Amino acid sequence: MKRLLITLAVALSSPLALAQPASLDQLLQDIREIRSSEQAAMREREAQFLRERDNQQTLLTQAERELAPIKAEADRLKTEFDQLEAELAATETQMRERSGNLGELFGVVRQMAGDTRSQWQDSLLNMQFPERLAQLDQLAGAAQIPTVETLEQFWFMLQEDMTASGKISRFPAPVIGRDGQQQDVPVVLVGPFVALAEGEYLTYQAEAGTLQVADKQPDGRGLINDFLAPRTELADLMVDPTRGTVIGQMQLTPSFMDRVRQGGLVGYVIIALGVLGVVLALIKLVWLLGISNKVERQANSLDQLRDDNPLGRILGVIGSKPRLEELDTLELKLDEAILRETPALDRGNGLIKLLAAVAPLLGLLGTVTGMIATFQAITLFGTGDPKLMAGGISQALVTTVQGLVVAIPLLFLHGMLASRSKAVIQVLEQQSAGLIALHLDSGERRGE
Repeated sequence: MKRLLITLAVALSSPLALAQPASLDQLLQDIREIRSSEQAAMREREAQFLRERDNQQTLLTQAERELAPIKAEADRLKTEFDQLEAELAATETQMRERSGNLGELFGVVRQMAGDTRSQWQDSLLNMQFPERLAQLDQLAGAAQIPTVETLEQFWFMLQEDMTASGKISRFPAPVIGRDGQQQDVPVVLVGPFVALAEGEYLTYQAEAGTLQVADKQPDGRGLINDFLAPRTELADLMVDPTRGTVIGQMQLTPSFMDRVRQGGLVGYVIIALGVLGVVLALIKLVWLLGISNKVERQANSLDQLRDDNPLGRILGVIGSKPRLEELDTLELKLDEAILRETPALDRGNGLIKLLAAVAPLLGLLGTVTGMIATFQAITLFGTGDPKLMAGGISQALVTTVQGLVVAIPLLFLHGMLASRSKAVIQVLEQQSAGLIALHLDSGERRGE
């Protein structure tokens, strides 16, 4: 009954049910046709399901047949692996039993090879024996017990190094010049201490395995040619007992010009102002010394007035024989003449004092800019590499030193010039006052 109702509902929902049947017989006929078509479709789907089920069963059966040999092969390989692992363990046990003390000897040899490798890494003798570092690396990283030939080779390398450390050797080797060009030149090794070529000391570049002409040559360079020349007697030579460490540190020590360059633009400005101030101060000092000598000569010969010195020009205002009625205005005239000469004597002192005050301020400016550069480097690259911050720190410190070095001498020069100028002005005032007193005294005597 339920199936019939479902069929009837489907029939009513179909497009055919939308048309009005002619009679009940026609309606019954339509329902039968619809039911028949649906049953056919259901039988087709059922048949398709059965076919797919049979196909899946066939695939399953085929996969099971293929899995069986693979599983058998996996079991065989596992059995073989277990057998080989057991044989390896037995072999290792047998090797340890047979090696005995050789295992400890092997460890000592590897440790000695590693220690020797670290000691010889920066040795100048690597240029004479370039293959020995690779042999030490191979011996230190070997996983097998060394043979007798390997131990003899290691002993021979040690003996070879001891022998070469006490000899002077000459051989061709690649050398990098100051221009950056590399060429093969005759090199003289004085043991592991110094390397010489063409009258100059060389430094060993361990990373590249080459020699390079030292930019900063140590003292005793003039002895190299005498040492390398053919001779029968002994010759002196300066050597580095630290095996190149002192010469290497000399290359890292900045020179005077390196320090100047570290100050940057602010440092150059400070130096320029310092040079300007010193030149002006020296010119002014020489001029004042000349003026002092002329004033002194004029003071010793008041009867011959000259206009090439301030005292002569001041005394020229009075005249040789002033009248008594003019003595009242004589002091005013002398004061006016002294005021005209004072600016020339003090000219330049203010500028030198200003330069002495500006130099430390520029040094402080360089310090601030250097610290800004340092913090920028820290922001971009972090604090892992101190060399990235060295430039800013060097600028900060060097500019401060430059500012103080410029300011201190300029202050001394300014004080010297100011005292010299005051001394000349004081002489002018003393001579003027003495002249006034002399004329007043002579006037009073004539009045009597």
